[in-house]
This record gives sequence, structure tokens and C-alpha cells, in this order.
Amino acid sequence: MRILVTGGAGYVGSASVEALLTAGHDVSVLDDLSTGHPDAVPNEARLEVWSYTDQEELVDLLDAGRIEAILHCASRSLVGESSRDPALYYRDNVAGGIALLEAARQVGVGRIVFSSSAAVYGIPDATPIDEEAPLRPINTYGETKRTFEAALAAYGAAYGVRSVSLRYFNVAGATERNGEDHDPETHLVPNLLRAADGSGEPVTIFGDDYPTPDGTCIRDYIHVADLADAHLLALEATAPGDGRTDTPLALNLGSGGGFSVREVLAAAESIVGQPIPHAIGERRAGDPPSLVASARRAQELLGWEAQRSTLDVMIGSAWEWRQRNPDGYAESD
Repeated sequence: MRILVTGGAGYVGSASVEALLTAGHDVSVLDDLSTGHPDAVPNEARLEVWSYTDQEELVDLLDAGRIEAILHCASRSLVGESSRDPALYYRDNVAGGIALLEAARQVGVGRIVFSSSAAVYGIPDATPIDEEAPLRPINTYGETKRTFEAALAAYGAAYGVRSVSLRYFNVAGATERNGEDHDPETHLVPNLLRAADGSGEPVTIFGDDYPTPDGTCIRDYIHVADLADAHLLALEATAPGDGRTDTPLALNLGSGGGFSVREVLAAAESIVGQPIPHAIGERRAGDPPSLVASARRAQELLGWEAQRSTLDVMIGSAWEWRQRNPDGYAESD
């Protein structure tokens, strides 16, 4: 299959490119490198450096590459920034996403997998969250993900686009080749590892008085390589005639449980072999005590199940990658 991966130089996208290449697919990457890294893209994949929001350029790229399917990983993804600058998020995640869909429709690419987010659920009524839970995002980032999912559903009904949207919470871990290198970094695991090696500030735990076993929030985590496997399986499910995508499909991904902030901290300290500087802060507004996704439907329909779901594997692989790449990617120097 000839596949275009938008955002393929990013953390999630580059791991997915690796998985697609290993499976024998022909891969092109489109990334503006605003947050991605060219060194994250394997040499076997072709890298185009510009934005997926440029519809005319997209038409030429899809046509010239004879692209058959798209894995859409590119998006703005900082929750706080989405609240401060919603125009940026609607312009890129929504208007840009429509430009992508229109270019695909113009060229005749009718297979799309969308790397979505469990942020579409907002604060759920119950956990684990299944796909029947109402979509009530509480920030602009989640709202733009929900809106693009709705666009995919409309394009499926009107134009026959086959699509899968994958919803997940926190991604962690690293492959042998690629790891997490963001600026700014907002994720717990890499910030713990930065605090451990002295390259980052002490980590703040936002609240320790939640109604959970240890008082800290519980969150679902998924290894980046498991997410890449899900992207591959989802792309296969968009094949013409595959009944699973006769109507647009939305699936949750998760490890089947969840980990508290203190559990993540303790696992990281065990892996690095020393205490990690941290402090207890106030709760953040809108943080629910527990967010865990039910991945039962993904297992039933895609045959997907998390294979690297322990904290030791997720944090351990991230720490190994960081030790090999203490300054991140070469072009970050």
C-alpha cells in the first residue's frame, strides 16, 4: 500500500512510519517540522516539508505519489495553547483537515485513518470509557478533534470515504530508533526523566487529595509502538469491501487499566535508580480523578491489544532512548 503519513516526523507519526515500513508498505511523510524532526524519519520514507493545510500542494503530492491511503497524525495538540489561541487550532486542525479531505477526494484517495484523542469525551460520566459515551470535550483541542471526526463521518456518508478514528489518552515509551522530544514538553513521563537527569525542572504533581487509592489522578497510558500497531491495523481495515468500514469507525485504545501519578513516579524512580525531584501542587481545574478507556471494541474489530502495557516497559524504553540521545534529535542542538 502507498501511504501518506501527515505529521510523520513527530513522536507518534515517526513510530507509525517505522511500523508501516516494517510491514512492507511504501511510505511518504508530510510534515512542516514545526514540532517534528527530520532525523525521526527513516531513510526508506520520503519526506516532504510543508503543511498539510495546503490543498493545492496536497493534490499534487497525492497524485504524483499514487497514494492509496492516508494516516493523519498531524495536528496542534497543546491543551493550554488551544484555549489561549483557538483560532490557530480551528485553522490547522479543522480547516486544514478539511483541506486534506478535499485534496484526497479530488484525487480519489478514499482511505483515511485519523489519530484522534480521547479528549473528545471531556469528563466522562463513568470509566472505563467506551465508544458510546457522549462526546463533550472541555477544551478547544478536544473540540477540534471531535469536529474533524464529524467531518470524516459526513465524508463517509456522502462520498464513500472509509475511515477509522483512534481515540487514546497518554502515549509513552520509545522505539529503538525514535523517542519523545518536544519543546515545550508537557507530558509526565519525559518530564520525569528530564528531572531525573538534571536537564529539566522538578515535576509538579497537581493534587494529591483525589478519591483514588493514593490520592493522585489515574490516567490511561499506551506505548507508542502499540499505537503504531493500531494505526497499521486500522489502515488495513479501510480496504474496499471491508465491512468494518462501510460506515466510519471510531475506536478507543488503552492498556486496559490505568496508573496513578504516584505509580508513574515510583516506576520512573525505580528505572533511573534514584529519587526524582518533585513537588505537590494544587489541583488543576477540570482534572477528573480517573480517565481510562475501554479498548474492547478495538480488540474485537481490529484484533488489537496492547502488548507493551506495563510502566516498566513504557518508561524503561523511554529512558533507554534518552540515554542514547541525551539532547534529543541531532537538529535540536
